[in-house]
Amino acid sequence: MKIVVDTNVLISGIFFTGPPFQILDAWRRGVLKIVVSPDILDEYQRVGVELADRFSAIDLQPVFNLLTITSIVVDPLPLPEQVCRDSDDDKFLACAITGKVKRIVSGDKALLETSGYAGILVMTPRDFVERYLKRRKG
Repeated sequence: MKIVVDTNVLISGIFFTGPPFQILDAWRRGVLKIVVSPDILDEYQRVGVELADRFSAIDLQPVFNLLTITSIVVDPLPLPEQVCRDSDDDKFLACAITGKVKRIVSGDKALLETSGYAGILVMTPRDFVERYLKRRKG
């Protein structure tokens, strides 16, 4: 299954346990494919570096290296009009459209409100784990 992962989910999965960690673990095990764009990779890196300065015991480079090697990288066109009330989040929708991804996992309220746009389901990490990952284990 291919998904787009919002920055808050990726960073939470690196620094904490819970559903975001479970999603990253499923990706590391090859259960999921993460689809990204250069803009999304840049945002992951920028936010990760900011947090790594505060949490020096965490080494983000192995995760970023794995993302670069195993993710599906697409080069989306901008959306024809702003969809998300936070225009910076439109890059996740554009990535999903170009990558033919039907699910974005996010904890961002503005992005969650766009669920259904272009047939893309935007869901919280907890909802994604409950609907797609727990079912695979059983």
